[in-house]
Amino acid sequence: MIPRRTFIQKTSLAGAAALLLPGCISNLKNPLKTMGIQLFTVPLSLSADVRSGLEQLAAMGFNQLELFGPYPFSDPANIASWKAVTPMLGFDGSGYFGLSQTEFLNLARTLGFSIPSMHTDLATLENNMDALAEAAQAAGATYLVLPSIPEEYRKDLDGYRSMADRFNKIGEKALERGVRFAYHNHGYGLKEKEGITPIDLIFSGTDPQSVFFEMDIFWTMAGGADPISLMEKHPNRYKMMHLKDMKEQVYFAEDGDNPSEWIPLFPYMCSAGQGVVDWDHLITVAKTSGVEHFFVEQDMVANPEIALPQSIEFLSKRL
Repeated sequence: MIPRRTFIQKTSLAGAAALLLPGCISNLKNPLKTMGIQLFTVPLSLSADVRSGLEQLAAMGFNQLELFGPYPFSDPANIASWKAVTPMLGFDGSGYFGLSQTEFLNLARTLGFSIPSMHTDLATLENNMDALAEAAQAAGATYLVLPSIPEEYRKDLDGYRSMADRFNKIGEKALERGVRFAYHNHGYGLKEKEGITPIDLIFSGTDPQSVFFEMDIFWTMAGGADPISLMEKHPNRYKMMHLKDMKEQVYFAEDGDNPSEWIPLFPYMCSAGQGVVDWDHLITVAKTSGVEHFFVEQDMVANPEIALPQSIEFLSKRL
């Protein structure tokens, strides 16, 4: 199960998402040529009424979507674990939010959205790549993204080495089917274990032609790493970025491996431009180092009808 679902089990994201209701959105006067949003930012409104929810995002100025699973073709165990969690979340939508694949994609295209990326789970990547790649191609998506490393593989360096080997196999299978594989970091793996930083093992142990990365700015900083240094150290590996700001620099109490360390940091998330991120430098380096897609993802946003337009208004001057 991906970490963000654990977040919501232990927090009130569902309540915050309830604020994103029809009629709350104001149009952005000067929308960006391309500006994406990870749909897990607003799952409640999409679960309640996917058409209305997407219309609201389009009115804000978003024109790219990043989807999250599970999907109808996802690994059965992943679907089952999602269904077990959803009663506590206050929503049950994911993937195509109750529509067929064709219905969802037609709706998204009618509203002017493209879909560059889809988040999925490890088992589906390893065991059902054919269906996953077919769905990505139908959506026009280039990237299939794994948003977490299973907890049992985060305990030691051998676990990270094992994941790097599996990433190579997944990346090769993806390329054979005309899509690309990427790993999205959270806060773990960014501090040294036994004198080695786990994320470095993943970079050095994976093929740069078939394994790519999506950076989450907030969690990278919370994990004690510098986003700019990582991109400069690994050019052309980061292809996507999740954008949210940090009110003041805060860090995990330990290595960021446990959800109990994540929850106290949620109050420090804020809209782009309202925190300590050096956005001008960050975006300049991101563009020169090969980042192709930028997605706003504001977990735990208290007032999405205000916070999301604030982010896109700020970013419209920089992207």
